[in-house]
Amino acid sequence: MKKLISLLLMAALVLTLFAGCGGDSATSSDTAQTSGTVSDTASDTASDSSSETEEEPVTIRIGGLKGPTSIGMVKLMEDDENGETENDYEFTLAGAAGEISPLLASGELDIIAAPVNLASVLYNNTEGQVRFAAVNTLGVLYVVQKGGDPIESIADLEGKTIYATGQGQTPEYSLRYLLTENGLDPDTDVTIEFKSEPTEVVALMNQQETAIAMLPQPFVTVAQNSVEGLEIALDLTEEWDKLDNGTAFVTAGLIVRADFIEQYPQQFEKFMEEYAASTEYANENVADAAALCEKFDIIAAAVAETAIPYCNITCITGEEMKTMASAYLEILFEQDAESVGGALPDDDLYYVG
Repeated sequence: MKKLISLLLMAALVLTLFAGCGGDSATSSDTAQTSGTVSDTASDTASDSSSETEEEPVTIRIGGLKGPTSIGMVKLMEDDENGETENDYEFTLAGAAGEISPLLASGELDIIAAPVNLASVLYNNTEGQVRFAAVNTLGVLYVVQKGGDPIESIADLEGKTIYATGQGQTPEYSLRYLLTENGLDPDTDVTIEFKSEPTEVVALMNQQETAIAMLPQPFVTVAQNSVEGLEIALDLTEEWDKLDNGTAFVTAGLIVRADFIEQYPQQFEKFMEEYAASTEYANENVADAAALCEKFDIIAAAVAETAIPYCNITCITGEEMKTMASAYLEILFEQDAESVGGALPDDDLYYVG
């Protein structure tokens, strides 16, 4: 019992991670404060300095969430601290997308790493003054189970109760979509029991001999340390890919002020190069990246080292990014228009270089 209490306390400390894991995806209601026009001016930033030429390095202000959406930038953060980047970078980390989206809208940040639907919400609320530049995290949701017959496919969920978080947000929409595409009615063929916090799910699974849940990484890793016999049954990113219908499971990406790209195109392209290299480093040097996650207060190293291989960190740009993100936003729009800000964005949301 003492071990369980300790682990649940640890879990509580990382609840803020889920804003970037699809469990706290922004909608137009929780980003209402971003309505209006993206500011063309911001104090104390190189973006306002007329003394610098177009080619000279600038200070780029970046916001991220304490979770998978920021894992890809940890090497960039380290290199910047060591003075090894082409530009200067200032980083702001937050526990929820609603903390950094207003800063982008007001011009206090230049780039944020946040849920993909927030790009559409901001686009609609700022009259098209943001751009989506890269997919940086694919799906981070997993079906886990404790005991019972093995769950080997979405179809095996028929007749089962699934504990989950993220009701009315992208986790629910994604689960319902996957169930429907696999021939199951989310309202009659399964029972989805939503809880407000992942710790509630863990507690329920500990009390039962058999249980099934949908959880995001890195909380899956935390839960496996506290629920004896808990195993990953389905990677929902893989299940989505099996549909082979031209869509992809997209969690988050890079959202940029349009005027920043217009004013500093070379510096932005250099950032994109350095960011892509940073994501590659995170995937290829998991232990070192995990240590940097803890150093920069993103995720505890012990959790990060286990979770990173399951977080689908990436950097997808150009037309491939546009195809993936636009298709996913259409799926969200069909289920709840407010999840994308009330309307699908125009093509100029997508920065393809």
